[in-house]
Amino acid sequence: MEITEIRVTLRDEDRLKGFANVTFDHAFVVRGMKIIQGNTGYFVAMPSRKRPNGTHQDIAHPVNGEMRKLLEESVIEAYESELKVQSSL
Repeated sequence: MEITEIRVTLRDEDRLKGFANVTFDHAFVVRGMKIIQGNTGYFVAMPSRKRPNGTHQDIAHPVNGEMRKLLEESVIEAYESELKVQSSL
């Protein structure tokens, strides 16, 4: 599976730094990934929905560590590129 496009929308909030929509194989898109500033750097939170008991459940997520690492690194790289573009405007 190949990541074929990542679109980042920046946010300037305390911890929420942006949203990402990721397209796989020019055929499947996952929208609403959150780029979060954590205590040790950035991480990507998968899109989720709130359950009746107040907890959140991921709607889509990688099923293994290798894919999670690839996805997170790719999204953070796209986020940092978008920051550079916006700072040069």
